[in-house]
Amino acid sequence: MPRKIRELIQELKEAGFYEIRGGGKGAHRKFTHVRYAGAVTLSGQSGDDAKLYQEQQVKQAVERVRR
Repeated sequence: MPRKIRELIQELKEAGFYEIRGGGKGAHRKFTHVRYAGAVTLSGQSGDDAKLYQEQQVKQAVERVRR
């Protein structure tokens, strides 16, 4: 069962990521971290099911900053 967008956002925030103001348009949100080059972009409303590539992107980003 796919996770919800809100769960991915919570995981990013718990790892120290923060949302970039004005970084997304509409239902897009951009998150960055001081130890992560680039940004993680999540699209969709918070209650939507996350797509597999979004789950993988969040997992990889969180693993990188925790090393």
